[in-house]
Amino acid sequence: MLIKVKVEPDAGEVSIDKKAKDEFKVKVKAKPRRGEANKAVVRVLADYLGLKKNEIRLVKGGKQRSKIFKIPNNVK
Repeated sequence: MLIKVKVEPDAGEVSIDKKAKDEFKVKVKAKPRRGEANKAVVRVLADYLGLKKNEIRLVKGGKQRSKIFKIPNNVK
């Protein structure tokens, strides 16, 4: 299953907001350099969805704020 994630790096808080079944907005404190923000987003998504970090894969948008991640199909 593919999900769309709008990322706000370098935010003052860590939060996740589910906009639709396959669309999220994630705020992370990590800065957008050397993949730090992407790793932080994976951690937040894994906690929220009850997955392991290695079950979430960035498919598109490595250097953009709009990203697409692949997650297992049997997730809530």
